[in-house]
Amino acid sequence: MVSALRLPSLHLTNLFSSSPCICRRSSAILRRHHRLRPPPTLTAGFSAQSAASSPPETDDKVVEIEKNRASQDRGNRERVITPRSQDFNAWYLDVISNAELADYGPVRGTMVIRPYGYAIWEAIQDYLNVKFKETGHSNMYFPQFIPYSFIEKEASHVEGFSPELAFVTIGGGKELEEKLVVRPTSETIVNHMFTQWIHSYRDLPLLVNQWANVTRWEMRTKPFVRTLEFLWQEGHTAHATPEEAEKEAMQMIDIYTKFAYEHTAIPVIAGRKSKVETFAGASRTYTIEAMMGDKRALQAGTSHNLGQNFSRAFGTQFTDENGQRQHVWQTSWAISTRFVGGIIMTHGDDTGLMLPPRIAPIQVVIVPIWKKADEKTGVLSAALSAKEVLQKSGIRVKLDDSDQRTPGWKFNFWEMKGIPLRIEIGPRDVSSGSVVISRRDVPGKQGKVFGISMEPSILEAYVKDKLDEIQSALLERATSFRDSNIVDVSSYEELKEAISMGKWARGPWSASDADELKVKEETGATIRCFPFEQPQGNKTCFMTGNPAQEVALFAKSY
Repeated sequence: MVSALRLPSLHLTNLFSSSPCICRRSSAILRRHHRLRPPPTLTAGFSAQSAASSPPETDDKVVEIEKNRASQDRGNRERVITPRSQDFNAWYLDVISNAELADYGPVRGTMVIRPYGYAIWEAIQDYLNVKFKETGHSNMYFPQFIPYSFIEKEASHVEGFSPELAFVTIGGGKELEEKLVVRPTSETIVNHMFTQWIHSYRDLPLLVNQWANVTRWEMRTKPFVRTLEFLWQEGHTAHATPEEAEKEAMQMIDIYTKFAYEHTAIPVIAGRKSKVETFAGASRTYTIEAMMGDKRALQAGTSHNLGQNFSRAFGTQFTDENGQRQHVWQTSWAISTRFVGGIIMTHGDDTGLMLPPRIAPIQVVIVPIWKKADEKTGVLSAALSAKEVLQKSGIRVKLDDSDQRTPGWKFNFWEMKGIPLRIEIGPRDVSSGSVVISRRDVPGKQGKVFGISMEPSILEAYVKDKLDEIQSALLERATSFRDSNIVDVSSYEELKEAISMGKWARGPWSASDADELKVKEETGATIRCFPFEQPQGNKTCFMTGNPAQEVALFAKSY
């Protein structure tokens, strides 16, 4: 049993923040217990209709109604989401709070992932688990406590991770003989075990993955994007040749790229990290970089070719077909819960979340509408039938049949939760055998279609078609936004101008590591990657004037 955990002290003004002003505001937002209310106009309209068809209330009942209305008005004010254009960080925290994705943990820098936020993470897991197993990987689990001597074995690894390590020094009331590191990543303990499992070329390749939590003592935190503890998958493989390891590293970054495009509608740019940005202990790092709604870059997933760096440090060897002892060639690769943050910041708007259908825990919400008691049975029966039709066809659907909230409240609530499609069914719809369908990505009347038949085959086909349209539309919108905010540069001055405007800069690069660090110091931008897709023709480095083989992408990042 661990009785004490000694960790570096932190001096943070707030848990999840990047500036003092955001700290104060965001703390109040996320700690508040919210109950969403419909806009005042919808509340008043629905109340007036209800009152007109209801018998006069007693004086006590009238007082109670007025109290409820006052409470709803307070709820409206509390539920306001800061416009993205006004304050992107405040907007992001508002969405996480109002959409019930996450909340503060009791330890600074940690978060509690709420059921809806975890459902998005589960959707990520579901897709990747299938792909991992299709490519021959098996899931397993490694301990989260790692002897510090393991970390020290790989010099660049310990140098890269030392500022972020959390240590356990006391267990069972006694000082430990060797301090333990709370898992920041698992390359070291994986190699320790690989040395016991790998003996011959017949034991290779060894392909494993684990779903786990990780602790990194970050000084500046942001929910989902950067927290002291987060969830991820980390794959680890060992191979007999460098060619096999390189093929594996590229295969996994391709899987991540396809996932980003096809399931989350995020048009990532895949490429190779610079030497400065390469993972501590890796020979090469491949990455997928995503442009967020504020134009900052998010490193959404990485795949590392570790070469023989760790196998030499740990003595992870095998006997080859010629009877010679060789060190294995390795890879590691990961995607974490920061991808949830990427989905929020790529697609969300001033209303709240906007989830791509393929990743949405709920793809369709059905809202039945009635005013009179004798209308309720017919409307609910039709709504339940529609739900069953869609569920049988594999669509993730929710029927919101609660009579404790107004239809207007429900519309606002599910829009804020990012549900791609809403189906409305009222008495007239029941009579006509049709429904009203609204798209989350097209606000207002433009996104609403009346008179869609309830006939099962027609309704199913229409909903599936619209979900596909939304998926494609979100990707197209995000791609257009990305491409319009990347500037091709041919000089350092042009790069500085592009970065100062909040854009990404793309230009030929063959300068030194020192020059790269100079760019970071003077502009705040880093090389996000050397994209796999490169322009043809001769190139001249915009920094040095020397010939360049590749263009690099520069941007400020999370």
